[in-house]
Amino acid sequence: MTTEKAQVGTVAVDTAIQNLGEARHDNPLSYCRFVPDQKGRKVRVDLSELDEFSLTPPRLPFEAAGPRSKIFFDPRKTKCAIVTCGGLCPGINDVIRSLVLEAYHSYKVAACLGIRFGLQGFIPSFGHDVLELTPDTVADIHKFGGTILGSSRGPQPAEDIVDALERMNIDILFVIGGDGSMRANRTLVEEIRRRDLAIAVIGIPKTIDNDISFITRSFGFDTAVEKATQAIACAHVEAVGAYNGIGIVKVMGRNAGFIAAQAALALKEVNFVLVPEYPFELYGERGLIPALEARLRERHHSVVLVAEGAGQHLLNGRHETDASGNVRLGDICQLLMTEIRRSFDHIDLPHTIKFIDPSYIIRSVPANANDRVYCGFLGQNAVHAGMAGKTAMVVARLQDRFVHLPMELVTRAPKRLDIGSGYWRAVIETTGQNEITPNTGPYSEACLIGATPR
Repeated sequence: MTTEKAQVGTVAVDTAIQNLGEARHDNPLSYCRFVPDQKGRKVRVDLSELDEFSLTPPRLPFEAAGPRSKIFFDPRKTKCAIVTCGGLCPGINDVIRSLVLEAYHSYKVAACLGIRFGLQGFIPSFGHDVLELTPDTVADIHKFGGTILGSSRGPQPAEDIVDALERMNIDILFVIGGDGSMRANRTLVEEIRRRDLAIAVIGIPKTIDNDISFITRSFGFDTAVEKATQAIACAHVEAVGAYNGIGIVKVMGRNAGFIAAQAALALKEVNFVLVPEYPFELYGERGLIPALEARLRERHHSVVLVAEGAGQHLLNGRHETDASGNVRLGDICQLLMTEIRRSFDHIDLPHTIKFIDPSYIIRSVPANANDRVYCGFLGQNAVHAGMAGKTAMVVARLQDRFVHLPMELVTRAPKRLDIGSGYWRAVIETTGQNEITPNTGPYSEACLIGATPR
């Protein structure tokens, strides 16, 4: 499909999807309505993260996901490979299972291979075996969290990966990963094109933080919020069970506070939500600790929900990075507990603090029913796209529509929580944090700390 380019403020957005070549084989599916390549879906999207001067969300044309009547690959000769990269997330096994079942049962492909431990699995020096995936081997994996293939962080040479794809005669590579993995996919596509190979690279976006651009909701996010609310409920019980009890809960959210915000809305037992998008202060007129003091004197208990990336400006600058290039975060919760104890001891305010960190539990559990349905659609549509010869793209749900997105779009800029939005206002109303509008700075429409006791 050749889609028109859209101009969003000062940013040109191209939604065209690359194809390996002409699709000449009949699709073996006989029980469905095929989607023509010419069929696009115009979806109204908020691109404020791409251009701050774009005030009206535009309607952009995206290629609709789904099976095509003509496909590029001959199913009887097609070999697929699946690799999972980056951190764990609920639903990865569900996506793997959906890919395998769709490839075997609907298209009857020749083989489907699982690459072990991320991109390392392509590099011979790591010595990871390849796992053959069949409907039997994936029959029950959706009952478990994590990924049966294992995962790893960090890039590997594109030349070595493409060498491995050639050795294994892989036709379609499905990559389940975050924005770092999608950037790696782009280098793979470039190397594949340089060698003039007919290998499709299809991405399935994975991030528990829900922070990939253009993706309305990432798989696993619904499960993560559900599990986070259980930890919040426990923190609330601990807080009300002691005089001036304070429950502090830490959740995932390196650069975006979507899990924290959604969990606070879901349970309505949180009094303060701290997210990376807002650089709150500990002291002063709108400081967290004076607001927490006011809350305790009025209600004698409080729950503080903290996204892991919040408050990094209050810690000593750190420059170490992990294998994926992410800056290693400082421990904001330890700072909070230290400063709360010091301040309240200084004014003789009795208190107790209970700290709960369910981060690794949240990301390691099996997906819930909603996420399983979502993962199933992602896997099916990814196979349809790969068999049709699409490449350099990801399958995604924009609002209520499944579409094909160029990898360039999803890697252009991360998605962040808009603290000037009605959504964040709803969080503030739920928690009782006061809303003010400073006259200067990028947070002129922000909701700042300061509590109305509830």
